[in-house]
Amino acid sequence: MSRADGPSGTAVRPAAAAVDWDALADLARGAMRHAYAPYSRFPVGAAALLEDGRTVVGCNVENASYGLTLCAECTLVGQIQLGGGGRIRAFACVDQHGDALMPCGRCRQLLYEFRAPGMELMTTRGVRSMDEILPDAFGPETLEDTGAEAPREEAP
Repeated sequence: MSRADGPSGTAVRPAAAAVDWDALADLARGAMRHAYAPYSRFPVGAAALLEDGRTVVGCNVENASYGLTLCAECTLVGQIQLGGGGRIRAFACVDQHGDALMPCGRCRQLLYEFRAPGMELMTTRGVRSMDEILPDAFGPETLEDTGAEAPREEAP
């Protein structure tokens, strides 16, 4: 898999700095260890680097009523909002073996909503842009084009 070289750790970095994909994947692996997956036995972890340099993680949380299961991306986005908001610059998701895992369609849409311009994802085929994995996406700008109100970010 193609990975960009960059500084290790999760310290705040300038927006133009290269993404340390190995460190981001390691954060996702750590999050995966907290997954609640008693039904599928398929724990998943996710990690994101935000525009401001913060990192956020998430894990899947299953439910006996399978439709209520939360993917790792869902808990990650919840953490972003709880932490004051922000936009995702880089994203990694891993399976129980620590290997890159492609987000499902629902989660691609969720990630699209919280993306920074030029967001990249670690995929099973290397690092790709959000536009490559979800072309012609429906998002907040689509609502603006129709005259509908798109959500506005509130100040913390």
